[in-house]
Amino acid sequence: MTVKSGNAADKDAEQLRALGYVSHFDRSMSKWENFSLGFTYLSPVVGVYTLFATSFVAGGPPMWWNYIGVGIGQLMVCLIFGEIVSQFPISGGLYPWARRLVGKRWAWMAGWVYGWALCCTMAGVATGVAPYLAQLFGVQSSPLATTAIALILIVMTTVLNLSGTRLLARVAMFGFICELVGAIVVGGYLLLFARHQPLKVLLDTSFVHTEGHYWPAFLASSLAAMFCYYGFEACGDVAEETPDPSRMIPKAMRMTIYIGGAAATWVCLAFVLSISDIGAVMSGKDTDPIVTLLKAAMGEVGFRAVIVVVLVSFISCLLSLQAAASRLVFAYARDQMIFGSQYLSRMSAGRHVPANALLMMGAIPAVIALSALWLQDAIATIVSFAAVGIYIAFQMVVLAALIARAMGWRPSGEFKLAGWGWSVNLIALAYGVGAIINILWPRSPNDPWYVNYGMLVTTVGIMVLGSIYMIMAKPYEHGQAPAGDAHRLGSGQASPGAAIETIG
Repeated sequence: MTVKSGNAADKDAEQLRALGYVSHFDRSMSKWENFSLGFTYLSPVVGVYTLFATSFVAGGPPMWWNYIGVGIGQLMVCLIFGEIVSQFPISGGLYPWARRLVGKRWAWMAGWVYGWALCCTMAGVATGVAPYLAQLFGVQSSPLATTAIALILIVMTTVLNLSGTRLLARVAMFGFICELVGAIVVGGYLLLFARHQPLKVLLDTSFVHTEGHYWPAFLASSLAAMFCYYGFEACGDVAEETPDPSRMIPKAMRMTIYIGGAAATWVCLAFVLSISDIGAVMSGKDTDPIVTLLKAAMGEVGFRAVIVVVLVSFISCLLSLQAAASRLVFAYARDQMIFGSQYLSRMSAGRHVPANALLMMGAIPAVIALSALWLQDAIATIVSFAAVGIYIAFQMVVLAALIARAMGWRPSGEFKLAGWGWSVNLIALAYGVGAIINILWPRSPNDPWYVNYGMLVTTVGIMVLGSIYMIMAKPYEHGQAPAGDAHRLGSGQASPGAAIETIG
């Protein structure tokens, strides 16, 4: 762990005070632990294992290339986030960033969409682990069992998160080591001893039967990669718990993309090349190709060992997700931008975590996870909104950065893109808007309208509800925290007004 000297700690506290805040978080998370939080949230194992079958059926073996394309696009977003967090290392991530770049109302809506997407992601991850646990214990997977397992995992991660930043950091680091080693070992073993397909299958589109061009099928298969490549922003969600955040967090974000993306790409490649009967997967005869190929390659004992690693990955992913979500709620409450602000902004005595916000971010995903009792394909439905919600929130921040640049903002943190800022910002925005359209695009004309447009209706519904609350309650009129001042601030320049202090 990084040992923080008194002078350095004072410098971090002074930087935060200049931005308008006094914090009582425990600033004990090292760079590697901060990176581990982002890695386990991004979680290549969770992303690949949860949606591999769905994406493979949609696009066939070439779906693997999505991991490279999406990774490059999200790296552009990551670079923009790195510039922002370097200048504004404030807990809560997207909400305080958007607040300083554009203003209160824009920030409130960005955080609202991001918060619901995080809750759906937590519910999707908790629900997604159920089939693997059922395999581990040899029981039949059912909606009731899936829901029960999801609720148990959410309760477990809530208890762990309530124990404090140090435990969060240690579990995240343990999860990172298990997941990375597991990805390397499993992928390497499959490629060496269980490979059934040649590399050229990655370009073979013949397995997908389409009436026209293959391109729409390829785009439809990108959901797994899109679900995998977010989480790097979580490094910034805990900015007030990390020493020297202006320098450390942009590095941790980029490491999350590089290492997490490489691990996901590696594992997905191994799975694609290790499928013995691609036709059976595409026809639906083999509904769970990962389980099939792992059992065939490693036997029952080896398969169960892999499932244990998967379980650790899912738990650490849930832990990181909830930590990020709770810091978002805390940031809202500290700025008096949400109902129950006095309650939700309180820090637990001795643990230095926002306990009430953590409880709230356990209860809401648990309610969403209950939908598995009624939804026929709960995982894909929940994850689909989670992905589009995250992307919309991300692009609200990317667009906010572009607006701030046009108003004269010149990033002044430790990490700067300098002359590349405008170009990267525009590429990140173009990629993100394209990704949102791709996720929302209706692909099943013969299915009922709610299959094609359910995600769009849900997304619009959440934004309308947020707008109604914002108009009626006017939360943006509360509190005195700085907003829309990025273009006026230089490096080290203090924000106007007294620093806001966390409620103890």
